[in-house]
Amino acid sequence: MSRVSISEAESQVMEVLWHAGEAIPAEQVISALVRQQHWQEATIKTLLNRLLKKGAIRAEKDGRRYLYTAVLKRDEWVTSESKNLLDRLFGGRIAPLVAHFGSQSKLSKSDLAELTRLIEEMRDDD
Repeated sequence: MSRVSISEAESQVMEVLWHAGEAIPAEQVISALVRQQHWQEATIKTLLNRLLKKGAIRAEKDGRRYLYTAVLKRDEWVTSESKNLLDRLFGGRIAPLVAHFGSQSKLSKSDLAELTRLIEEMRDDD
């Protein structure tokens, strides 16, 4: 799927759909987000409609209600968002990103071990 711009609020709706993993009624989306975000039903319906127009989700009629399913895959969205952030803030380079986070907050031993493991895996791929 091509790049779809998803707002922060829309991403919360998408998370509910991704977590469900199957078509769910609007009532279930609304129930989850009223609990999590304390949003009004009208706000959630607006977000669902925006996501429909963007092609990120689809709706299918099921009797008198609609069932919603994510079309945009979460891993595709995360990859796109990550690349966009990296390009915008760090010129597409990962090392300055890691250096930035390392200078802003102390990396834990487990974070450092995981980064080291990832670097070693990347070296093995070369």
